[in-house]
This record gives sequence, C-alpha cells and structure tokens, in this order.
Amino acid sequence: MPRLSILLPFRNAGATLPSCLDSITAQCFGDFELLAVNDHSNHASRRLVAALAVRDRRVRLLDNPGRGLVSALNHGLRSAATELIARMDADDLMHPERLERQYTHLFRHPRITLLGCAAELFPRREIQAGYREYMRWQNRCLTPRQIADQIYIESPFAHPSVIFRKQAVIELGGYREGPFPEDYDLWLRLHHAGLRMEKLPDKLLRWRDYPQRTSRTDPRCSRQAFDRLRADFLARDPRLLARREEFVIWGAGRKTRKRCNLLLEKGFNPKAWIDIDPRKIGNRLCGIPVVEPGWLAARRPRPFVLVYVTNHGARELIAADLESMGYHQGEDFLAVG
Repeated sequence: MPRLSILLPFRNAGATLPSCLDSITAQCFGDFELLAVNDHSNHASRRLVAALAVRDRRVRLLDNPGRGLVSALNHGLRSAATELIARMDADDLMHPERLERQYTHLFRHPRITLLGCAAELFPRREIQAGYREYMRWQNRCLTPRQIADQIYIESPFAHPSVIFRKQAVIELGGYREGPFPEDYDLWLRLHHAGLRMEKLPDKLLRWRDYPQRTSRTDPRCSRQAFDRLRADFLARDPRLLARREEFVIWGAGRKTRKRCNLLLEKGFNPKAWIDIDPRKIGNRLCGIPVVEPGWLAARRPRPFVLVYVTNHGARELIAADLESMGYHQGEDFLAVG
C-alpha cells in the first residue's frame, strides 16, 4: 500500500493539467497514489488522466458522483487508501521535493494534523499588489502558535500546499458545502478542535494566479463570504468568550464598523472603539466611546482587543503598540481580516 494519497480534483483543465501531472510524477518521493477526481470535465481532460493511468499504476481516475469541488474532494477523501492526504490543484506545480519534505516532517511530528508549505505565485505578470502582500504575510505565518494567533486575518494556507491526516478531517465531517470558501472553513474547524497546524518555510508550491481563478470569481470566495465565516467562528472562540464583557475594537471607520456588525449582531458589545483619528476621539458610536490607544495602557482589567484594521502595515504597527503596553497576541488581542 502507498504511504501517501494525492487528492487532485479537476474540471476542464486541459491547458494546465499536463504540467501539473508532470510535476507530480517527477516527485523525489514516489510512494503515493494519485486520486484524480474528474468533476464532469470535457472529454479531453479525462482522456489525459486516463492515458496517464494506463502508463502509471499509481494513478487512479475517479468520476465525481456528485457535482462541484466539495463533492469531488469528499469523494476523493473517502476513496483514499492512506491516512495522509496531500492536496493539489490542476493548475499548480509541485517542487520536486515537496512530498518528501512534508511526509518526513509529519512522520517526525505525529502531533501535527495539517502541514502546509510556503508558496510562490506565478506567472509574475498576473500578480497584483494585494495578492503579493497576502503571500508575504502567508509565507511568514509558519508555526502552530502563529497560525492560531493569526487565523482570523486570512486563510493561512494555500489549499494545494497542504498535507493532512485523513481521520481528523473525516471526524470533523470532511469538507463542507456552503456559501463560504471550503478550505478556510476546514482550517477554522481544525483550529477550533484544538488540532495543530504548521507550515514549512520552503516554497514548495508554485500557485498559479490568473483572472479566472476560483478565488477571484466564485461568490463563496468573496470578501463578504470571508467576513461572515470569520464572524461565525470568532463568536465561538474561547479567547473572546472568556472576556466578552470587557473587549474593545480597534478601528472606528465606517468600513470597519460594517464588518464588525457581523459580530455585534451576535450579541457582542464592545466597551470602546480605539482609533488614532483626532476627529473621532471623544465621539460616541452607537453609545460607545471612541478613545485613543493610550486608554488601553491604564485600563484594568485589561480588555481583550479585536484589531479590525485590515492594512497589513498598519496591523503590524498596532500589534507593536499593543505589545509595548504588555498585551500579547493570541492572549490579549487578535487581528481580524
């Protein structure tokens, strides 16, 4: 039996599938099965995989009995012969040592449930500033502690970069269908279950970016979908629940308040809004005072801070200010994307 299963759903991916499959068959670690799940593709894509399956016995061509990505993922998950599942997408490329390095790390660290790796976006001409900044953040969010403390900023993993332990995901119900990104939903459920996730710092995945990419076009990956999903899990986070009577929100701008409403509508009422704009300080929003950051230094008991400022540079400056006042990320404050 192989030691690893690669889960690769595909649909009409004839333009990119050949190079993806080449990157898989060129892996230094060869003891795997490739579960290529056809999600109602045109004949060309299916024939391509079928031809490879004839030449390479490690390849298993499966047809999705349902329809859509989540159904294809769960069908592949149920069909896997091994406990370790490596995700891959038909438009991305593996570094030749990806599977070997991730498998070795998981073998040596049995308490890690999910392991990702750093990723590199390509082709360069398609990369916009927002995605470049997102990858800079993602590739620095590595340790289990960093991932747990920053889980509400953005999805901390490129989905096709991860390897996870199948049983843990099955026990959580597998991938879920809904108006949200299925991968980020899974990371949040793993986090809430107390399971450890980690990332190798090496760029072992080339992650293709292009205008038709699902994350750019699918409503489930919209900003609103991410905001709703974050609010649902944040409202159940023990770190916030333990101090819900004494928490504040950093950011009093109109856009911030709109995003905060998803949490406030669940019965959460901040003690104060924190802002640096002198035009806002001293005002009241919905009866709640707007105060300057220095208010936090003397406040006792120390309030729990949700930082809703989304600019990455500003977020880092705010974290430094809070730490200088004795606040600790993950214990006394969380950043929310």
